[in-house]
Amino acid sequence: MSTKINDLKPIAYSCNGKSLTFIKPLIMAVINLTPDSFYDGGKYDTALNVLKDAEQKILDGADILDLGAASSRPNASEISEEEEWQRLKEVLPLLRKNFPEVFLSVDTYRSDIAKKSAAEGVDIINDISAGNMDEHMFETVVDLQLPYVMMHMQGTPATMQNNPIYDDVTGSILQEFKLKTERLEQAGFHKIILDPGFGFGKTLQHNYTLLKELQRFETLPYPILAGLSRKSMINKVIGTNPVTALNGTTVLNTLALLNGASILRVHDVAEARQVIQLMEVYKQS
Repeated sequence: MSTKINDLKPIAYSCNGKSLTFIKPLIMAVINLTPDSFYDGGKYDTALNVLKDAEQKILDGADILDLGAASSRPNASEISEEEEWQRLKEVLPLLRKNFPEVFLSVDTYRSDIAKKSAAEGVDIINDISAGNMDEHMFETVVDLQLPYVMMHMQGTPATMQNNPIYDDVTGSILQEFKLKTERLEQAGFHKIILDPGFGFGKTLQHNYTLLKELQRFETLPYPILAGLSRKSMINKVIGTNPVTALNGTTVLNTLALLNGASILRVHDVAEARQVIQLMEVYKQS
């Protein structure tokens, strides 16, 4: 079993008067504001529905609510920055007002959206492109000093599954993370979370190799996020679809925790919480 780096040295990231700690694995709950998400697109099409969804996920045990207003599913078309903000601007202040103690994350690769979201009280910036799709993102997160999820993606959502190739998928991503974390560290920024980007510019074999070798990322002193929930890497193996992939998600979340993940990004919070509870007892036995 992996010995996680945060078992050796607890990590705590300050944000908006709160402290994001990784003593135990955390749950990041997906809140989709898009009509075309691969799983629940269009389900939460009003602010009231979003609030109800958020409340239920908090009751189920979510530590972080991750709001996405632009779909990043394979072959997704890019929407304008204005449209992305239109989907966020009403919901963010309502969530902040109603759930002041919960960590709010915004899933965006745009630095201006990150700035506007931070002004509304968002605690975490979750960037699927690790700065590749907006040259100003790194300077923005340094200025904001909010925790930053750096996710790896080969290409863009529209192109990422067009024959992705790596000589060593884990080694390539690890090297990219090393270079980018060094850039941020040199700028005085250390509130980094690493996400290898399951399904983002990877084949089925790439995804399972990454999962098996997840603890290689522990050579960097940062928490690891695993986003496996209901993805095609499950469905292609066991013949499920996004609606029926909960059991497969639970299996892969368990493997991710065994291999060093500190955050699970999920659609199904109660089930993820059960995985974490069972894993904690298993580790202590």
